[in-house]
Amino acid sequence: MTTADNTGAPIGSDAIGSTPTGSAARAGDALGNGAFDAVHPPRRELLDECVHCGFCLPTCPTYAVTGEEAESPRGRIYLMDLAARGEIGLDEAFGRHMDSCLGCLACVTACPSGVKYGELIESVRPQVERNIPRTVPDRLFRALIFRLFPYPRRLRIAALGGLLYRRIGLRFLLHRSGVMRRLPARLRAAEALLPPVTARTLFTRTRPYTPAAGATRLRVGMLAGCAQRVFFGDVNAATVRVLTAEGCDVHVPQDDQCCGALSMHAGRADEGLARARATIDMFARYDLDVIVTNVAGCGSNLKEYAALLREDPGYADKAAAFTAKVRDVHEVLAELPVRAPRAPLDTRVAYHDACHLANAQGVRKQPRQVLETIPGLSVQDVAEAELCCGSAGIYNLVQPDTAEDLGRRKARNLAAVRPDVVATANAGCLLQIRRYLDEGIPVVHPVQLVDAAIRGHDPAPEPPGGAAPER
Repeated sequence: MTTADNTGAPIGSDAIGSTPTGSAARAGDALGNGAFDAVHPPRRELLDECVHCGFCLPTCPTYAVTGEEAESPRGRIYLMDLAARGEIGLDEAFGRHMDSCLGCLACVTACPSGVKYGELIESVRPQVERNIPRTVPDRLFRALIFRLFPYPRRLRIAALGGLLYRRIGLRFLLHRSGVMRRLPARLRAAEALLPPVTARTLFTRTRPYTPAAGATRLRVGMLAGCAQRVFFGDVNAATVRVLTAEGCDVHVPQDDQCCGALSMHAGRADEGLARARATIDMFARYDLDVIVTNVAGCGSNLKEYAALLREDPGYADKAAAFTAKVRDVHEVLAELPVRAPRAPLDTRVAYHDACHLANAQGVRKQPRQVLETIPGLSVQDVAEAELCCGSAGIYNLVQPDTAEDLGRRKARNLAAVRPDVVATANAGCLLQIRRYLDEGIPVVHPVQLVDAAIRGHDPAPEPPGGAAPER
């Protein structure tokens, strides 16, 4: 049975598109889409842009782990091309190779031909969801994720259960007895990624409005996020403090509204578009100069609203106006001349470029520029910086083995520069890196370092949302 949430999006394992599989597939055949159905199949001109040169291979995390051609961007494009020509069908093997892509878009940055791989994989994932049946356990697990993560209230209840799970000693018992090792990999990954939050942080809310310190320079709306507001309320609080210290009036909508990023990246297009419309309507209540995000995955999705809703007559113009206002918090801070004094921080920082910030949004230099405003702080270059940490939305839950390989590899590279602190600008990356990094190295959002410098605090203590690493 399918129900609807407050956005009007269908919720459940079958909420993956509005076009019935059979009729869509027949329409696709009639229109020359090969094995794809007629609902936004991958465009021929985009497929033809790939010259199969291989420049993408060193940057692709799944190719780095497996060494298999079909697990590379050019390999996946080749499979898409064969399916578009009708030479192969949309079967389980095809779906497996598309599902295994993290969507990190490092290949887009590396490609000399400008291949729009992001558009290709985003168009194929809904095709996979509509046309390739999943196993019952897979459907149930994915349904559980999407009945939980986009809803902050439900996520708080689940996190409270996780807090009790730790407090009463059940976690210790399951690990000590060896029961945890016998559970399915996906359940082990979900358990390991659960942060040991406190009851106080779980129910702390960001204030709906905080005025600028001094004269107002910008009227800012900030997206509180889903997992962000539950697990990383400290990051939201630091973001508000820094923005107001730099002269921004900050409005934070209190709606339990998901931006749709997880849905869009997982191929649940109708669900993601419904949430995009609701997010646009939510911010329309405010008179804003800028809409700010401090989560890379959310920010990249908000910046795609204009493209995603371009064919929607009721929202195309609204989405274009909305997208024009969206900025990552580092973009805003880099553009504003520094107003608030920074105390020196003698801190060695390993900065991890979140994929959806660096590759999807093209925001690379701004976080470093913002960190450079802190006297005494030094930012260290990290080996294999282009390789994803393995978080990638829900990837570390649904593809736990590959995600673990990538997480351990990223943690080794970060630890190799002997940092005092690791900084990264995405909630998923924070959870993933904390899982594998040495326990003595705190992992924070860059804005928390700026906040620490403005307030004259020590940035080193582990934030409340931290998690003990998995050995």
